[in-house]
Amino acid sequence: MQRSFIARNPSVLIFLALLALFTLVVTVLSEGFGVGVISTSFVKTLGKTLCLCLVAVAMDLVWGFTGILSLGHFAFFGIGGYMIGMWLMYERTRLIVVNSLSQAEIPPTPTEVVDAIGNQIFGVVGSNEFPLIWGFADSLFLQLILMLLVPSLLALVFGWLAFRSRVAGVYLSILTQAMTLALALYLFQNDSGLRGNNGLSGLQNLPNVSAPQSVVSLWFFWGSAFALGLGYLLAAWLVNGKFGSVIRGIRDNEARVRFLGYSVEIYKLVIFTLTAMIAGIAGALYYPQAGIINPAEIAPIASIYLAVWVAIGGRGRLYGAVIGAALVSLLSSWFTGGQAPDIPLGFYTIKWVDWWLVLLGLSFVGVTIFTPKGMGGLVDLWTARRTPNRHGADLGPNAGSLREQEAKQ
Repeated sequence: MQRSFIARNPSVLIFLALLALFTLVVTVLSEGFGVGVISTSFVKTLGKTLCLCLVAVAMDLVWGFTGILSLGHFAFFGIGGYMIGMWLMYERTRLIVVNSLSQAEIPPTPTEVVDAIGNQIFGVVGSNEFPLIWGFADSLFLQLILMLLVPSLLALVFGWLAFRSRVAGVYLSILTQAMTLALALYLFQNDSGLRGNNGLSGLQNLPNVSAPQSVVSLWFFWGSAFALGLGYLLAAWLVNGKFGSVIRGIRDNEARVRFLGYSVEIYKLVIFTLTAMIAGIAGALYYPQAGIINPAEIAPIASIYLAVWVAIGGRGRLYGAVIGAALVSLLSSWFTGGQAPDIPLGFYTIKWVDWWLVLLGLSFVGVTIFTPKGMGGLVDLWTARRTPNRHGADLGPNAGSLREQEAKQ
């Protein structure tokens, strides 16, 4: 009888159980629940960390399992944030404008309301007209569709052009980085339609929601945990089936997989587009918790950080990507948030705000040299040590058959 997917992959059940337990503990100890041991700001930090873990899982799928070192996946992450941010900013501004104009002696016309909303949003860049890309900003449903559609379409077009030309290796990495840089430079312009360098702000304020931030932060934390759980389950299901075997084959020997008759370009395009969509979902959950998004979030350095997280955690291991992203994200918040104490040396004082990136770089180099399997390799080492010694046991179908020979295999 064929066993279920969970029965064949107990590590997935363990991960989901740990994630559920973590979510429950944070909820009970949060200010929104009433205990107050964990502050609202730290709940937001944890929620954002879960989103970063989700995009790290996407990065591990495309790099760790398929061998495509994409230095542009944080662009898809940012696009997802922009899509949901447009609705949040529009709807919040609309409520403020309608409430203000309702006190006028003469009721405003719909055109005057729209002009007032446009002036509030785009006045900072010297305009009061809505660009074409804001055409669906008044509809949450349509913006959610765009949150999925825009990153996946961009990945589909880029991937189709790159993979059909059989661009691979470092050249493909450079192309993805160039795509990200071009997008960031475009968004920095005021006429991009997304407020240029100012970005979209006030995203933490949900329209028509009177609940305090302590409760809203919990909602987003739950949503982030749920998305990470589903994303991890989907990724594990993909890599443990035939699809996973093919993409690992592409990673290890692309020419041989093509010789066996598989359409390598199609497999690459599917995984590239799917992971872009996952990154967009993660970004849509991340930026309402961050409260603001601007083009600097899409800069190529962010995608490089993403690759560093996966490398530190251990690429080719989904739990490694989660470990790497969570560890680096939380340490970054601690070191750059002023919580890490400075170290006076007499002639010089080490301020971790300035030295955090140096420490991160050294950690990446150290992991690459000494533990190429990343922190996930430590889990492999622990499970290997727990493997029982089977020498002398009955390993074959008949008692005593080829025991020592099979034990060595």
